[in-house]
Amino acid sequence: MTFPSYFEAFDARQMLEDYPIGDAFVARYTAMSRDELRSLQNQRFLRLMKRGWQIPFYRRLWSAKGIEPGDIRSLEDIVKLPVYDKSDLMKSIAEHPPYGDFAGVGGAERSPVIFHTTSGTTGRPQALLFGPKGREVTNLLVGRMYRWQGLKPEDVVQSVYGHGMINGGHYIREAVTHFTNSIFLSAGTGIETRSANQVALMADFNVSVLVGFIDYIRKLAEVARAEGVLDKINIRMICGHLGTEDRSGVEQAWNGAKAFDWYGVGDTGSIAGEGPERDGLYVWEDAQYLELLDVDTGVPVGRGEVGDMVVTTLFKDDIAPCIRFNTHDITHELTGTNQTGMVFSRIAGFKGRSDNMVKLRGINVFPHAIGALIENRSDLTGEYVCRLTRDPGTMRDDMVVVLESRGNTDAEQLAGVLRRGLGVEVVIKLVGAGETASLTQIDVRQKPIRLIDERKS
Repeated sequence: MTFPSYFEAFDARQMLEDYPIGDAFVARYTAMSRDELRSLQNQRFLRLMKRGWQIPFYRRLWSAKGIEPGDIRSLEDIVKLPVYDKSDLMKSIAEHPPYGDFAGVGGAERSPVIFHTTSGTTGRPQALLFGPKGREVTNLLVGRMYRWQGLKPEDVVQSVYGHGMINGGHYIREAVTHFTNSIFLSAGTGIETRSANQVALMADFNVSVLVGFIDYIRKLAEVARAEGVLDKINIRMICGHLGTEDRSGVEQAWNGAKAFDWYGVGDTGSIAGEGPERDGLYVWEDAQYLELLDVDTGVPVGRGEVGDMVVTTLFKDDIAPCIRFNTHDITHELTGTNQTGMVFSRIAGFKGRSDNMVKLRGINVFPHAIGALIENRSDLTGEYVCRLTRDPGTMRDDMVVVLESRGNTDAEQLAGVLRRGLGVEVVIKLVGAGETASLTQIDVRQKPIRLIDERKS
């Protein structure tokens, strides 16, 4: 039987021309105008739409809104298309098991398919499928970002992203090994490589860069100190998902390492990341088209206003195209010029999830925001979890914030800090260091649980 192998299924040289990395990336996108960028996006969008009409999921989604192929003639028309989210994908999987009908997988001569799942942070894990081109551009965007932020060939990178069926650790490994010259240690989560062993690896193999979720990276500094090896480890760079948290906390924990923020989701890959000056996250607009839509109305928000991130992945025109996917992660666009001369727009980064927002007494509360409020307190470890409860008599909702304390924490003063920061009163419960781990599952999950809803409907 004749069928294409992985590297026969796409043109790798053309990919590097279309999506440059290193010096070529900086040169192209500091010289390009916004009009030129828009023209490039439009060209890639129209090619993506041709693929979209071949996918049963999109034909059904668009036809239900009365949309026909000729209705979408340019990127300007993208607002005519309905958005979709994870619930639509899970419905597709339920109705067309086991993979759903959104990927365009089929036929004996199809190109190879890479299969992973999400971590299941917001529910049942979702199937993630990639074709060779889509997968390698996904990898490239991360490698490009690391190099622009300052990753060097002499660096040794340790990743604490998870593996197994989860996509994260695998594609970060591919990003570093395919698109950088750094040595890569694929340590994984605490359940894959015990935390004490993780810090021993750092000391033994001269690890200089850490990549992963900030919560666990911060915890590893505590482990390194407890194991007596912190002074033997020389971390100079951290690239994780800072969100609303103050980077200075994790930087201080790792003796002044420079921390960078970035954002992406499993369906799309990397969407945005900080540049070398760390002033906002640059949207990779040659590869991703990002819209910010009002959480309630779905209409575009103005610059500087908070909205849901809705993403169209311009390069995934092989397997599992992504056209107006609502991440339900919120952010806002930054105004003003940037220091690098890059043509791309910038966002503030991940500020919380609109579908994980809690309304307490008329106030919108994002549990993720608590991290920023407690980040630099020496009396706290930085670990917390929120428990949402409901009084059956009054039907009043309350949030109990369980925080780890090293001792001598003034609960009343801390309650005031959270009240002013969140805009609403919450209940404080202090526990000892490490005592939230069973609730947050920080040692076994890529993204720790920060909200447990204990209300009974």
